[in-house]
Amino acid sequence: MNIRIVREWMTPNPITISLQTTLPETHRLMRAHNIRRLPVIDKDKLVGIVTRGDVRETQPSGATALSVYEVNYMLDNLTAKEFMTADPITTSPSTTIAEAARLMVVHKFGGLPVMEAGKLVGIITETDLCRILMLQPEVAA
Repeated sequence: MNIRIVREWMTPNPITISLQTTLPETHRLMRAHNIRRLPVIDKDKLVGIVTRGDVRETQPSGATALSVYEVNYMLDNLTAKEFMTADPITTSPSTTIAEAARLMVVHKFGGLPVMEAGKLVGIITETDLCRILMLQPEVAA
């Protein structure tokens, strides 16, 4: 496999959300753009990441004593600050694809925000890694 770097395969300028983005808006963005993770930005700084799993896990237990109206009100008012993963592990555009893949496997992540000079510049995901594999002659055959 040729040495490749993250910059060549990442999605540049990913869609982001703020700390105040609500759960329904987060879910809507993920569905509308067919994405599974959204970096969370506060004052131009990456402060977290929300995954589709995070959104799913915020669903209430069936054993709740709250009425359906109370549950819906509560969920409609949850913000990313309350369900994001804070301080996500990141990578840089010059990191090799092999190292990015290693980080994802070790930490069991499906994607990594890509940072350069303290700014979010992209995201690299397991889908990007699969695209690379599909281009390999021994895999494509």
